[in-house]
Amino acid sequence: MTVKNTPAPAPAGPVVLGISAHFHDSAAALLVDGRLVAASHEERYTRRKQDPELPLAAVRDCLDQAGLRITDVDCVAYYEDPAKKLHRQLWTGLPAFPDSSTSALYRLDADRPLREIRDLLGWEGRVEFVDHHLSHAASAYYYSGFDDSAVLTVDAVGEWATTSWGVGRGASLELTEQVEFPHSLGLLYSAVTGYLGFEVNEGEYKVMGLAPYGEPRFRDEIGRLIHVIEDGSFRLDLDYFDFTNPDGMLGERFTSLVGVAPRVPESEIEKVHHDLARSIQVVTEETLLRMVDKAHRMSGSENLCMAGGVALNVVAVRRIVEEGPFARVFVQPAAGDAGGSLGCAAVAHQRLTGERPRQDLLTSVLLGSGTDSDGIARLLGAYAGGSFADFRGDEAGLLDAVTGRLADGKVIGWYHGREEFGPRSLGGRSILADPRGDDTRDRINASVKMREAFRPFAPAVLAEHAHEHFRLDHESPFMLETCEVVSPLSLPAITHVDKSARVQTVTEATNGRFYRLIRTFADRTGCPLLLNTSFNLRGEPIVHTPVDALLCFLRSDIDCLVLDDFVLDRDALPQSWVTWFKGTRPPRRSRVSDSVYTLL
Repeated sequence: MTVKNTPAPAPAGPVVLGISAHFHDSAAALLVDGRLVAASHEERYTRRKQDPELPLAAVRDCLDQAGLRITDVDCVAYYEDPAKKLHRQLWTGLPAFPDSSTSALYRLDADRPLREIRDLLGWEGRVEFVDHHLSHAASAYYYSGFDDSAVLTVDAVGEWATTSWGVGRGASLELTEQVEFPHSLGLLYSAVTGYLGFEVNEGEYKVMGLAPYGEPRFRDEIGRLIHVIEDGSFRLDLDYFDFTNPDGMLGERFTSLVGVAPRVPESEIEKVHHDLARSIQVVTEETLLRMVDKAHRMSGSENLCMAGGVALNVVAVRRIVEEGPFARVFVQPAAGDAGGSLGCAAVAHQRLTGERPRQDLLTSVLLGSGTDSDGIARLLGAYAGGSFADFRGDEAGLLDAVTGRLADGKVIGWYHGREEFGPRSLGGRSILADPRGDDTRDRINASVKMREAFRPFAPAVLAEHAHEHFRLDHESPFMLETCEVVSPLSLPAITHVDKSARVQTVTEATNGRFYRLIRTFADRTGCPLLLNTSFNLRGEPIVHTPVDALLCFLRSDIDCLVLDDFVLDRDALPQSWVTWFKGTRPPRRSRVSDSVYTLL
């Protein structure tokens, strides 16, 4: 398949560019006449994990996909209010200055977002600043398909808010109550993440994956750090925290409470660390359930929309779906800060038109740039010689070849169609394997992903067969909740230690070739699911270009690379070439923002 960007006819309605930047996970999203047409993460282009800079490359790609230029945009929206954020930063940092490096006074620049939008994007038009939690809330509500809904956003911190409750009805979305910094469930989870030796804002999902190995024997101790009020709000015991300490947010008082020293990063993970992880996970789940009850009482709705980084806690989401009072729950797939670009764009559209975006239920996050088969053919011709198979015009042959390799135990790098927006690979940029292999999980963790052995993998299953293998009675297209594995098949590669899995249901309507791949695998093996994990190595962003995919393939033990219509087997490559590449690490790309870029 070849994707060409051609000039589009003039949009009938407003063109809104949404931007999140200057903390982590910067991203851009484009709404045209109220419809989401493109969204992308800056880190995919720069190869800098969690790139915080203004997303110039992502903006350019979104506009290119729509066939538009920056001059076609009616409004640029930014995902938070810099002035309010500065107030909180000063309140937090000045009392600790100069002892705390995290006070970061050099970053206290409330004019930076507008200045860079003007200078680096070359944009002189309307700019809408949208509060951080309103951006999160809008990213969920306006893409949920609900006419009315309770809204709950939970993260570390926005400007001041750390948790917000609200209600959406029609075009209206209002946040009515909030908990403010320094009282934050997200920061509590992050503090324990750091205490366990993982990177804050990156390692929280590792804590979630580690938790099922432990027992919640520190539940009462961690419960002393957070007091949940009867109405569902909460307060932290601030005597245990120092949010300005670069060596960790939890200090000696917490160590005395739990009797466990902070884990040194990269050191051995012991049983006590499993138990700490399980304890913070249980406390988080129980606190969220109380928050959800509050949202139900406040709204009277049977629908719930969730966003904010804590909403990506898939184990907690499972309990909210199963135990909570709502009939329907929608979690924004890009619930973290990157998804704020979707939300602020939606709010700006509503401010411009008085109407909600014309977006029905978000059924796909394949919102990034597509593939170019002709370009891939040139790349492989130049660098792989004749050691690849060309299946252009023969999808059945391609699927047969790939599923044969999967059935033989091969690990596949899969690169096809548009790129995913959000933290999950969902069949566009994925590493795939047979979920039935006894050693598959350990092999991929060790020699493909090069990450911790305890980390679980997710299954992608044909939607019509999901109920046969998982305790799941609804579609789960975005891997946003876990469920019990009940399959008659042995699926050790995707079954976590607690017999759960983070499921992706796949339909032909939302991802045709990926669906047909799994269906062909099912016809061959009787197994209608595959192991599906993100196409990247530890510490790197998901691959973006065919070159990224090729380098990831060569630097790992992936057996076979599928680039759109082409199949490249490791065994067909010169061993000296493979050996050389495995010893290299690709450099980060130069940032577009090193020079003024007007996008004209």
